[in-house]
Amino acid sequence: MRADARATILFLVALIAGCGSGDVPVYTTQFPAFGTRVDLSIVGTQRERAANAAAKVKRDFAFFDQTLHGHGAEYMRHLNAQLPSGEPFAAPPSLIRLLARSQTLFSASDGLFNPAMGRFFQLWGLDRANPASNPPPDQAAIDALLDVQPTMADLELDGLELRSNNPAVQLDFDMVATAHAMDLAVNALRAQAVHSAMINVGGDVRAIGSRSGRAWRIPVPRASGSGVIGILDVSGDASLFTASAQQRNFRYRGEVYHAVLDPRTGRPACGVLSATVLHEGDGLTAAAAAHALMIAGPDDWPRIAGRMGIRYVLLIDEGGRLHMTPAMAELLELLDTDAEQVIRSPLESSF
Repeated sequence: MRADARATILFLVALIAGCGSGDVPVYTTQFPAFGTRVDLSIVGTQRERAANAAAKVKRDFAFFDQTLHGHGAEYMRHLNAQLPSGEPFAAPPSLIRLLARSQTLFSASDGLFNPAMGRFFQLWGLDRANPASNPPPDQAAIDALLDVQPTMADLELDGLELRSNNPAVQLDFDMVATAHAMDLAVNALRAQAVHSAMINVGGDVRAIGSRSGRAWRIPVPRASGSGVIGILDVSGDASLFTASAQQRNFRYRGEVYHAVLDPRTGRPACGVLSATVLHEGDGLTAAAAAHALMIAGPDDWPRIAGRMGIRYVLLIDEGGRLHMTPAMAELLELLDTDAEQVIRSPLESSF
């Protein structure tokens, strides 16, 4: 784990540590998944029941880590091998909801969130946790994929049957795999009568309930990935996800190439260093929106935020300016008060 990520997590743990009175039980545990550390805190639940709930969460994370995360994950390898045939086949039941929701989010994002572009990630060598510092692909190779334009709209999902109308479709859910696992973890916790909990995976957070009647205090990372730019107080049902140029990248001849690929150009998105989304609900929507807004860039993000129903947005552009919605500007306890701020509302959408 990078030192800056560790520092952010330690900061979060410190915030949680002082969250309640001595009469309120707090159960915390850590375990590895998705190439990082998962921190789980359960508040207000008897220890034995909390430990049992945490064990279920750990098993679920291990399952999705093995099936969704990284190049060659078992389920994804098997699924992607069948897509080019154009014939219908039985998709793994555990992936049906993720496939269906991803199609909806693809449409809502105007195609900017597109897990069907796995061949682009392979072309760039960004389909693995630690990409090698190889030369970027030739423009001709990028153009060849752009000509066949694989998208989530090429997939037909009928019950458990899946087929692709485009042999170029290859699915890569790395951008939302942790969010999906966190959403299922929250469902599992609720099923075991856990009403207040926080899950942190590498700085992305899924929270429900409260910390002993008070809001959870969630740190928002800087665009550099080092340190915290502000704090958000949230309670109820909340997800905070960040897409960043610092995630899954490589450097070649002084230039950084990251894994937030623009499906319109086949190249890493430019203009924005990071996009953070707070969503009052599921993590999958928040993670998909963060990626879509980073791709949309400093000019077009309000339109995409409006289409996706996102109220709380923070973008940091390449000049260090903070682009925020009014709701985010009001809620964010900003630590870097000298940064230039640009406040814009999401555009109304009929989507």
